[in-house]
Amino acid sequence: MQINVSVVTPDGKVYDGDVDMVSVRTIEGELGILPRHIPLVAPLTVGAVRLKKGTTVEKVAVSGGFVEVRPDQVTILAEAAELPSGIDVDRAQEAKKRAEQRIETNKKDEIDFKRAELALRRASNRLDVASSK
Repeated sequence: MQINVSVVTPDGKVYDGDVDMVSVRTIEGELGILPRHIPLVAPLTVGAVRLKKGTTVEKVAVSGGFVEVRPDQVTILAEAAELPSGIDVDRAQEAKKRAEQRIETNKKDEIDFKRAELALRRASNRLDVASSK
């Protein structure tokens, strides 16, 4: 038995397929979803959505959003989402370097520090997912 998964962003659908299990990172922690899971809606953090099909695990880099779970369907409404093949590694590495520099120089400015910290998490997540190709 499998569950259908759709990952959707404001720009369109990033992933659609049937999998054995979905793992997402919510603000409350990790959540594993199998077919016939109870319905729920939860906010997502920056992280990799892991899609297990047989012995294969695919990852999708997600930058926030929501997951809606129904017994036969998981819909991930993400602010941004990328498959490993769509990630520009050089660009992500540059973004990570910029974020690290901003963190170093903006320790006293709490708002800029938090923005830089979030940018660093997004870039690190993209690099992690890209390395799982």
